[in-house]
Amino acid sequence: MSGRCEWTVKKSKLARKTHNPIRHIIENLDLRPNPEKQMIALSIGDPTIFGNLRAPPTVIDALEDSLSSFRFNGYGPATGFDSAKQAIAEYTSTHTTPVYSEDVVLCSGCSGAIDLAISVLAEAGQNILVPCPGFSIYKTLAEGLDISVKEYKLKPENDWEVDLDDLERAIDDNTAALIITNPSNPCGSVYSDRHLRDIVQVAARHFVPIIADEIYEHLVFKGETFVPIADVSNEVPVLKCSGLTKRFLIPGWRVGWIVVHDRQGILSKEIRGGLQQLATRILGCNTLVQGAIPQILRETPQSFYDETVEFYQNNANIAYELLSVVPGLKPIMPKGAMYMMVCVDMRNFPGIKNGLDFVSQLVCEESVFPLPGECFSYPGYFRIVLSVPEEMLEAACRRISDFCDRHYNRKPILISACPD
Repeated sequence: MSGRCEWTVKKSKLARKTHNPIRHIIENLDLRPNPEKQMIALSIGDPTIFGNLRAPPTVIDALEDSLSSFRFNGYGPATGFDSAKQAIAEYTSTHTTPVYSEDVVLCSGCSGAIDLAISVLAEAGQNILVPCPGFSIYKTLAEGLDISVKEYKLKPENDWEVDLDDLERAIDDNTAALIITNPSNPCGSVYSDRHLRDIVQVAARHFVPIIADEIYEHLVFKGETFVPIADVSNEVPVLKCSGLTKRFLIPGWRVGWIVVHDRQGILSKEIRGGLQQLATRILGCNTLVQGAIPQILRETPQSFYDETVEFYQNNANIAYELLSVVPGLKPIMPKGAMYMMVCVDMRNFPGIKNGLDFVSQLVCEESVFPLPGECFSYPGYFRIVLSVPEEMLEAACRRISDFCDRHYNRKPILISACPD
């Protein structure tokens, strides 16, 4: 018989330990836009928010066909319909790394894929390695499960390449997985074949599997080449996480996937079976979108992809040109994705306490809102998105310039805090 005498309903340990750094930081910022200036938010990684970037007709037609077929209104298999998995396998395969439908697990968005990948490889008391600066969702998902997060450094002076020595130092006997983000959020970096091979060698020496967050895999600027890390990983097993979100401009449709790359059979039935078991927790992702996947992946014209990337690259060029001449700022030109990191030499802004204060005052005076680097464990920087309309981006950069002109201390400082 229960001995309870009053209501004592408390949130679970998982809920208590789940923490989103970006939400926490933003909620605690004093953000009061200048009422005389229209707000320009350069903070949200949603390419659809301004209405200038839209999914192509083929994607909309595919969803309408899926809906009208009445074939995808019920529950599907936990890991996804085979027709969708086969289309993803074809879409993901390269000439060196074939993928088969049994290698694919459908998830609720790429963040759901990352959640599944972390959950199947790591458990309480272990740790995973994540990039710094890096996307905060890795920490949010891991720490809720009592999995520790250890950061390894990226080098802004080398186009945000991994500091291989720091990566190797971070690995210990409790390291369950290494997360590689390529192309990068928040940095916009794209790693070379050589650099990826160097990363894989570190993982191989310490027998650490890789979780590859490659959601921006096709958003690579002209002149650059995306190389899937699985293509250079003969020994180290890779769980590749990607999805429809960014390339097809449909983040709200919530369909992502894991692709298992395991040439040596290291993951075998253990991890593949674990993914199957974990997938049953949500009984599969959106079935209507799954029904549309074959048509989306096979019929979307190359011209749509090219135009989207050209838009991001053009905006990157505009932002880089305008911000490069602003005193106290040093933008780092991205090679892909939809973001740019900008270094702020805080020593030249004596009236501003830190990066959070920089952004708060920028919003207050100019109604421009980038994300402070603290959201990515990287003070001294801010991140802007490149998906805004061109004229809006130009206006935002001009306002940032005006703000810096007002606050910049023009006394010469011999050593800059920003990378060369």
